[in-house]
Amino acid sequence: MNNIFKEQKERLTRFDNMNCLQQMEKEQESKIIANIPDDLYKRCTSCDKNILKKDWEFNLLVCPYCDDHARLRARERLNQIVDQGSFEELLASSSSQNPLNMPDYSEKLAQTKQLTNMNESVMTGFGKIEGYQYAIAILDSYFMMGSMGCVVGEKITALVELATERKLPLLIFSTSGGARMQEGILSLMQMAKTSAAIGRHHQAGLLYISVLTHPTTGGVSASFASLGDVTLAEPGALIGFAGPRVIKQTINQDLPKGFQRSEFLLEKGFVDQVVKRKHLKEIIIKLSKLHQIGVSI
Repeated sequence: MNNIFKEQKERLTRFDNMNCLQQMEKEQESKIIANIPDDLYKRCTSCDKNILKKDWEFNLLVCPYCDDHARLRARERLNQIVDQGSFEELLASSSSQNPLNMPDYSEKLAQTKQLTNMNESVMTGFGKIEGYQYAIAILDSYFMMGSMGCVVGEKITALVELATERKLPLLIFSTSGGARMQEGILSLMQMAKTSAAIGRHHQAGLLYISVLTHPTTGGVSASFASLGDVTLAEPGALIGFAGPRVIKQTINQDLPKGFQRSEFLLEKGFVDQVVKRKHLKEIIIKLSKLHQIGVSI
């Protein structure tokens, strides 16, 4: 019996020593992190690990530990995909006003413009990807969550119509909370307008690549984002019309694991391929070759 108690005491001592060692390592790590300037590292919002900012940026804002794909600004996305110096922006100065005189909307727009250095939540224009000429639209979730109001709908429609006229393929990166509620029914009308323009682009036999990023929801997911000839998605992106919590409350049922995420939608055939950010440009180039897109020198 004494031997049993002795062995148990030794195990507890070893366990306590291990806990102390782990605690010391954590404290040491905390001290090291505390001494690092804020502009040198970034904390992953998914796995909570610290990443050197230069490594995070080199990895295209993807966590090297958990592969979480952080949201990108429109300009960051543009720089990753489009050939340097080839992008010509369309309707850059277009900006929403306040068509329904919603309280505080004008002030919110002004603040968002100042914070993001953008006039609207979408950037449109024409650019080359390894020489392949594309009409390109990129939504920016940092501008009122990439919501679609009248100006966003008009900019995308104008881009698609010019792409049809010039016989150019179309590439749209979507990230959005949906229609912009401050513009009411006028924002919902943009769903039909953009969809009709893409329909004419399709009838002309031209390629449209839709890239869904986190999150793509609401009226944007229910219109132009879902109309691609080829639909790609980034890993782990939330894609759907209403959020999973709203759907669960509506149908009063538990939802499948991973519901509305890219990988789940790939299994169901809604998405053609889930593509990591580092491979995205390569896939677009392959699709350009497959569809015999002309190269502009």
